[in-house]
Amino acid sequence: MDALLERLRAGLPAEALITDPDVTPSYAHDMASFCDAGTPAVVVLPRSVEEVQHVMRTATALRVPVVPQGARTGLSGAANASDGCIVLSLVKMDRILEISPVDRIAVVEPGVVNATLSRAVGELGLYYPPDPSSWEMCTIGGNIGTASGGLCCVKYGVTAEYVLGLEVVLADGRLLNTGRRTAKGVAGYDLTRLFVGSEGSLGIVVKAVLALRPRPPRQLVLAAEFPSAAAACDAVCRIMERGHTPSLLELMDRTTVRAVNAMASMGLPESTEALLLCAFDTPDPAADLAAVGELCKASGATEVVPADDVAESELLLQARRSALPALETVKSATMIDDVCVPRSRLGAMIEGTAAIAEKFGLTIGVCAHAGDGNTHPVVCFDHTDPDESRRARASFDEIMALGLELGGTITGEHGVGVLKKEWLARELGEVGLELQRGIKSAFDPLGLLNPGKLF
Repeated sequence: MDALLERLRAGLPAEALITDPDVTPSYAHDMASFCDAGTPAVVVLPRSVEEVQHVMRTATALRVPVVPQGARTGLSGAANASDGCIVLSLVKMDRILEISPVDRIAVVEPGVVNATLSRAVGELGLYYPPDPSSWEMCTIGGNIGTASGGLCCVKYGVTAEYVLGLEVVLADGRLLNTGRRTAKGVAGYDLTRLFVGSEGSLGIVVKAVLALRPRPPRQLVLAAEFPSAAAACDAVCRIMERGHTPSLLELMDRTTVRAVNAMASMGLPESTEALLLCAFDTPDPAADLAAVGELCKASGATEVVPADDVAESELLLQARRSALPALETVKSATMIDDVCVPRSRLGAMIEGTAAIAEKFGLTIGVCAHAGDGNTHPVVCFDHTDPDESRRARASFDEIMALGLELGGTITGEHGVGVLKKEWLARELGEVGLELQRGIKSAFDPLGLLNPGKLF
């Protein structure tokens, strides 16, 4: 410990190091349940690339594991500390280095908050689409580490589609530049994409070149009530089959709607079994919403209400963004699943989740990026009740198994971390797992970067 601190202090300002044992545990974990976390030896908050390099050279010399962190809003334990590790928090590296309207790129440090970047580029008539529900808190580095999604993915795609290039500090302290600033480029293997979603296990992202789009018109939202989740999912299939391109297509089940109302008094219709929100940011969103409204009625919607203006639309979007915090108020703890299935199997996924809730006698609310088939079943339970906690964990596993059976994946946007590494092996298979471990070994032969995650 003394040798570690002595070496770190040789290349870092005093304010970059946190060693107070009353403070370091607050950096031990992210927001996931049922994920073990250790006690870090030290927390480092660098402000420059050179300081990150110094940390990694020190870690390599002394064989000390390093756990990179952003805002710790993650839901898989990917940012959880291991005993005796260096927690490397990148939140102080929070500068927007460049915004180019001509090249339509932004160059940022990893600690830039998603919403801060979105507002900055918006002032120049540009748009950075990835918008996780935690966008007011989560950082770009964390978004890259977990390949985050968001509400607008159905039209604009996920984080991976907007990362053009990266500057990465490797495990031994060397600096690697990947990708490009240009609109096109196919030189060599796509190492940039390899780092996106790697959860800090291959290197430390210290700079990112991000693609931007022209800012679209303000979107208008339609809300449709359904007598069943199956009917709402049928509407989703009809909307996509007819070639519509909504900027948002979100679903909340009855449990979620009631939780949102109870927490925020949103006035959502509690009689509904499923509420579908559909938005368009096209030049004539009213016409698009009218067409979608007819499809919703054909699928059995009992009420279809298009928003009259942007303000009403924003209120509906706020209700959707409040879904996870609202479900967290139902019981003392939650486990938030993140299973993505083909759109055509979305109804089966939601119905199967309801059956699992009944089987285990639990409250499980479902909110979903329905246009992507990405469901977030939220298991609500009393963490002080051992039996209920056991049932919660068992239901979580059955939900993931159901997703795989339906041709889906165990995570659409939250990552693997500690929570799902058992399930990653099942999804990848023996050969896939062997090759992924080989990639990890090539970048991090000593196994110092975020140990115990993914594999």
